[in-house]
Amino acid sequence: MNMPKVFVARLLGLDVFDPLGDRLGRMRDAVVVDRGLNKPSQCVGLVVEVPGKKRVFVPMTRVQSIDSSQIICSGLVNLRRFQQRGVETLVAAELFDRKVTFRDGSGTGTVEDIGLERQRSGDWALSDYYVRRGEAASFGFRALRRGERLLVGWEEILTLGQTSPQGASNFIEAHEEMKPADFADALHEMSDKRRVEVAQELQDDRLADILQELPDEEQVQILESLEIERAADVLEEMDPDDAADLLAELPEHQQEALLELMEPEEADDVRRLLEYEENTAGSMMTPVPIILPPEATVAEALAYVRREELSPALASSVFVCRPPLETPTGKYLGVVHMQALLRWPPPEALGKIVDKDLEPISDQADVSEVARMLATYNLTSAPVVSQDGRLVGAVTVDDVLDHLLPEDWRSKDEDDNVIAPKKKVTSLPRLSPLNAKKGGARRG
Repeated sequence: MNMPKVFVARLLGLDVFDPLGDRLGRMRDAVVVDRGLNKPSQCVGLVVEVPGKKRVFVPMTRVQSIDSSQIICSGLVNLRRFQQRGVETLVAAELFDRKVTFRDGSGTGTVEDIGLERQRSGDWALSDYYVRRGEAASFGFRALRRGERLLVGWEEILTLGQTSPQGASNFIEAHEEMKPADFADALHEMSDKRRVEVAQELQDDRLADILQELPDEEQVQILESLEIERAADVLEEMDPDDAADLLAELPEHQQEALLELMEPEEADDVRRLLEYEENTAGSMMTPVPIILPPEATVAEALAYVRREELSPALASSVFVCRPPLETPTGKYLGVVHMQALLRWPPPEALGKIVDKDLEPISDQADVSEVARMLATYNLTSAPVVSQDGRLVGAVTVDDVLDHLLPEDWRSKDEDDNVIAPKKKVTSLPRLSPLNAKKGGARRG
């Protein structure tokens, strides 16, 4: 009897469907349980990211079929957020990039993929390791070169201890397409050790984007794990308001040491934000919105709006000021909204179409006042001015939400919910499950 075999790296990111073909979520990892030296580890379930960016556990008893393009599950899916138990190991997060030793004494290697095979009982077990050889050696009768890759059975491998250093290149490559918030969610669910290992191998700009999506304590943990010069480089890549929020969690001597290593221009922006009281408009604003003089044209404004690094909220408005145009600017004149830019011809001067009726927010206004203004005028961003009428920054709706939501909102769970798929059908013409046999053994 030919049992299906799948490799986890090829499954990551696959859509998960119910029997009718309705999408439930996306596969992010597999969970295995060690059963000792004489038995292969058992795969007990999959970690699936459902709508709302929450990761839930889908038991393998619910997995109906797996192929190269999709996963089909049946039964009830509990929407409680996945929490790893002590006996469980995450394949992608904790086994990929782990160093292993060959039982025959021929050397070591690094795990790049894991094969899972369905047993006659219906259970799924770890069947193979796809390993990159770590040193020149021989395997059986064949000489192997350093860096050579080979597929070996589970019984031919001894895994090293969980406390040994573990690389992260394969994990990062497998999750390269993930948005920063989703990658941060994956980091949040890892152990402290693994979280730091993965973060240290990320590029500075990618790490900066991801740090901004993590809870404060995990941001601090990762930043403190970096060499101080690299920590300063990462802070430079962050939005100034997020960098200021992170530095505010550190002791003053660490703040100053990092600021001294940052480029002066970026450090000055962060220092100004740190001077404001917490939960004021000044403390949550970004000091680098789009700022142009009244003589600038609609065409010039649209060119600025198109910049890839701008968030949608910041790209929604252009602030018109007298020189100097770096914050704090000269006199603030008003705002030109994106819709106005699309309505007027490219040569039109911004000074002729500027909205002067929208009152700017004081940099000393508290978060509730800022939230009321954004809600009242249906804004995604608003200008922030100093007491003497100079533009000092812009506050966006995401800045306000970060301050209004509970501190643990990223990990806060709703009441337990269950997804019940629609009535199972016997024919799925547009799906192609691997296991055509029905009625296989099920565990609970």
